[in-house]
Amino acid sequence: MSAQQKTDKRLWWLLGISALVSLAWLGATIGLVGATLDDEGRATVWRLLGEQSVLLLLTWGVGMAAIAWALKRWFDHWVTPSVQLAEEAQVVLKTDVVRTLPLKGNVETQALAGLFNQLVAQREELRSEMDAKVSLAAQGIEQEKSRLAALMSELTQSVVVCNLDGRVLLYNNRARMQFRALSQAPGVAGGAELIGLGRSIYGVFDQRLIAHALDNIRQRMQRGAGQPSAQFVTTTPSGQLLRVQMAPVRAATEAASDADRELTGFVLMLDNITREFEAESAKDQALLSLTEGSRSALANMQAAIDMLDFPDLEPAMRERFLGVVRDETRSLGQRIAALESGATDSGKSRWPLEEMLGADLVNAAIKRIGVTTKIPASAVEVDGELWLKVESFSLLQALSYLTARLSDEFAVRFVQLRLSLAQGSSGKAQLDLIWSGQAMSTETVMSWEMDSIKVGTETTRITVRDVVERHGGAFWFERERVRHQAFFRFLLPLANPQEQADAAAALLPSDARPEYYDFDLFKTTEQTHALDDRLLSELTYTVFDTETTGLNPSQGDEIIQIGAARVVNNKLLKQECFEQLVDPQRAIPAATIPIHGISPDMVQGQPTIDKVLPAFHAFAQDTVLVAHNAAFDMRFLQLKEQMTGLAFDHPVLDTLLLSAVVHPNQDSHRLEALSERFNVPIVGRHTAMGDAMVTAEVFVKLIPLLAEKGIHTLGQAREAAQKTYYARLKY
Repeated sequence: MSAQQKTDKRLWWLLGISALVSLAWLGATIGLVGATLDDEGRATVWRLLGEQSVLLLLTWGVGMAAIAWALKRWFDHWVTPSVQLAEEAQVVLKTDVVRTLPLKGNVETQALAGLFNQLVAQREELRSEMDAKVSLAAQGIEQEKSRLAALMSELTQSVVVCNLDGRVLLYNNRARMQFRALSQAPGVAGGAELIGLGRSIYGVFDQRLIAHALDNIRQRMQRGAGQPSAQFVTTTPSGQLLRVQMAPVRAATEAASDADRELTGFVLMLDNITREFEAESAKDQALLSLTEGSRSALANMQAAIDMLDFPDLEPAMRERFLGVVRDETRSLGQRIAALESGATDSGKSRWPLEEMLGADLVNAAIKRIGVTTKIPASAVEVDGELWLKVESFSLLQALSYLTARLSDEFAVRFVQLRLSLAQGSSGKAQLDLIWSGQAMSTETVMSWEMDSIKVGTETTRITVRDVVERHGGAFWFERERVRHQAFFRFLLPLANPQEQADAAAALLPSDARPEYYDFDLFKTTEQTHALDDRLLSELTYTVFDTETTGLNPSQGDEIIQIGAARVVNNKLLKQECFEQLVDPQRAIPAATIPIHGISPDMVQGQPTIDKVLPAFHAFAQDTVLVAHNAAFDMRFLQLKEQMTGLAFDHPVLDTLLLSAVVHPNQDSHRLEALSERFNVPIVGRHTAMGDAMVTAEVFVKLIPLLAEKGIHTLGQAREAAQKTYYARLKY
């Protein structure tokens, strides 16, 4: 965007002063002439002046125009180049930009610019020498960093490190892949809306769950535990089941003991155990196939062998029984071979009891019942504060099995789950599986309790009684005559803080490297005050750009590409990006294709805007939006609010307006001009991702320049931007 250069206010002041001086001089001259004349002469002069007043005013106007032209030329040659030089010198002085200032204006200004360029060259030479010394002194730190990178790369477990505010400050590539699998829109955002430096981990985990685990760790630290940790199981919004181990990060202080060291953050080690359900079921199915299938084969073989003992057996009959032995032996061999090739790791033991939020267990059970039995399940009267110590796998199997039996034998069409604190049983919770239907005998309940758990085609060797005994609880049947309902009740143990056993895990090689970390995020700040009062250097930003079919969003033009990057702690995170083509469901004008390079075949089959915007909204959650000429891009987003139900009500900063605040005397604030001024290379101009990257780098360099003008907070930046000329443009 370009606009006419703003005229220096000092020029207007000089013109005004010149006009007043000329009028005063003219008045004084006329008064002096009149003082030397008699009355008749003065009357004659006044009459002549009155008749020629138009000519006098015209002459005065021409003179003022000449003065204005002379002053403007003088400003352009002597004043404006000096002001522009001062602004551009400030960029070199206050940022890490290295560039040669242009020589323009009068000879003295050009000489001054040349001297400044020499000083910059000397500074860069000294900086290079200092960097070399610092690099030499930092070799030990780099070695430790490399060791950390190597250690993280060897881990097959997902690792995420957070500060006490829940902001992510480190994660390895395994975690990045893990969160991609957890994403509700992996094809659009690729998990980028869930994990990223500075992003809140509470987008994946319930904050109460993390707080509960941290409380347990603090209690263990106070008791002097050498390796305090916590473990829990939870479900994610996408329906995945995660097993999480949490370890504390303590302050590096010279405290007398570990218990006195302040807790500054926590480490999460994640395992997605959703697939282990299928693995355990396959294992049980394989064992059943070996036992049940082999039993009938052995019985047939034994019967055939018994018949072969008869000496008077006819040859044809003997050959027939020998065929039975051969067939059954071959079948048994094939069954064992198939079991050997398809069985899962037989050495894997059942999971230990793990801490789990009761509400998460109920949600997991509802989904499990719906998938395995096709019976609708819902929650009723669930105490969301209860924490259980359970083996979730076998317990969910038992609930699904009982629901399937109710459906098959009593035509139950829906069930409900209820969770509350057990009355009269200290340290226990009661989980009820409720249904409406006919009465059930005690013998039926006992047979169900003792039968092997079977859901659909999956059969296990354990029973409901085994599951109950594993939890040290109880199981019974009750009927509520008032409500005309019946229920199975499980008595389950509540979670208690206790020391966790040290676990050793086998490490397998991996190519991942911990590319994603920022330990400066340990410096947490108060999050209760408004964003407008937060320092610009403390905020997290989503810098974005859009490519569109045209320039008139209110007249039907649509977004065809969104690109975005994140800025955390004044650092551009190039590895945390959002880039997506969008099917506009309308024609792309041929005249615009050479500009953005996006042809109709490139957007064909791409997701539509109603699929892309929710993912982008999640990517930008809890951040400040930044764009160049943001009013244009925001208008496209705002017009889609009714269709998507999503409001982009984030705070917004515009690099166009901020540039006008920092450099009010520059000729242009277009993105190309800014990239040249800040020495930012342009890669992929007029692509959404390319423009977003350039805008982000420019924005990072604008922050210290805003601070030089006394603009430190988000509120101050927005207020200053709204006072600029460009803020009046509307779309």
